[in-house]
Amino acid sequence: MDLLNTLVDKGLRRELPSREEALAVLATSDDELLDVVAAAGKVRRQWFGRRVKLNYLVNLKSGLCPEDCSYCSQRLGSTAGILKYTWLKPDEASQAAAAGVAGGAKRVCLVASGRGPTDRDVDRVGKTIEAIKEQNEGVEVCACLGLLSDGQAERLREAGADAYNHNLNTSEGTYGEITTTHTYADRVDTVQKAHAAGLSACSGLIAGMGESDEDLVDVVYALRELDPDSVPVNFLIPFEGTPLAKEWNLTPQRCLRILAMVRFVCPDVEVRIAGGREVHLRSMQPLALHLANSIFLGDYLTSEGQAGKADLDMIADAGFEVEGAGTTTLPEHRADALAAAGGGCGSQAKAGAGGGCGSQAKAGAGGGCGSHAEAGAGGGCGSHAEAGAGGGCGPCGGPGPEAANPTTEPVADVPEPVAEVPNARTDLVAVRRRGAGTDLAPNA
Repeated sequence: MDLLNTLVDKGLRRELPSREEALAVLATSDDELLDVVAAAGKVRRQWFGRRVKLNYLVNLKSGLCPEDCSYCSQRLGSTAGILKYTWLKPDEASQAAAAGVAGGAKRVCLVASGRGPTDRDVDRVGKTIEAIKEQNEGVEVCACLGLLSDGQAERLREAGADAYNHNLNTSEGTYGEITTTHTYADRVDTVQKAHAAGLSACSGLIAGMGESDEDLVDVVYALRELDPDSVPVNFLIPFEGTPLAKEWNLTPQRCLRILAMVRFVCPDVEVRIAGGREVHLRSMQPLALHLANSIFLGDYLTSEGQAGKADLDMIADAGFEVEGAGTTTLPEHRADALAAAGGGCGSQAKAGAGGGCGSQAKAGAGGGCGSHAEAGAGGGCGSHAEAGAGGGCGPCGGPGPEAANPTTEPVADVPEPVAEVPNARTDLVAVRRRGAGTDLAPNA
């Protein structure tokens, strides 16, 4: 295909494709899908080889958010059966983070629901970052706390944060249909604040909210202009109790086309498969590793993810390798630019004393991580975004550590919405409940 040859050439040169070319990727047929994956895979391997970076999410504060993001299980007015609790103590968060690091995670994402942090919250998170880094030498820490006020990004960096996540989520033109309590411009401003403070910027999107191909291209081009180092791609998890509960618009094939389009537009950026991959990609998750070079390990903010051991097996079976402790994630030109800007995130994280990630392993013991591991809440990354929406890491994100001082009792699994997409696996949508009300750790 001339289109794919052109896109590969542009990706290898870090040249921006045209909007028409990006739209054409989304419009390809199922018969062409493997060709699309193979082409985008060439670009992925040029900049990231066959390495897969593992990330781990710790939900510092869950639920009770005043924002009305339609995709989020923690939103104002949500009746989703998630746990709600206030701030984890620094030692609790550090213990949860250690589980992810033991499973091979290089980055820990600290997420808190809410519009944005107060100065007291920034101090609290700073102490948490210090506790995590004292216990896990070299680990990257990304904060995801919502909209930032002047000076807060600088304070987070001084406290030891390496990165800041705040997702754009959807296009500027449709943002007002998803959220009314803050604006698209507010999100852009926060990403710019993080950049200016020397933090590695992380910003992505949520697909599957009923958006058009043009909307998807718009938000990915906006991300390219903002130039984050990491772009998490979330796929909406339609939780009952939220306005988007019936939005089942994705197939595994469409998810792969979206990831390929993101890779072509952002060729040398860490593309991360975040919330919703288990629900929407399902058995085609290994193909997505040819497009993205980063995933979340374990559960998400408010929904269950795949067991950590299954993730590690999938990576190995697909012919990829977990990115090692001493490897720089970003290509040299991006890593150098980040270092020059005063940031430095990248890659000297230690994998953890125990290595493996077994489905019944105990995190603190050096092992487990994931849905059956005694650790924290693995998951996505996106501010005010990925939460109930399908994942990610951000204030108002999704799944969270349920055993951590819940203020409400867990409820039964979310009822199954009616599937509008052929073969949709609605039975995979499950609120995180493991460990709730017991002395077990959140991901037990």
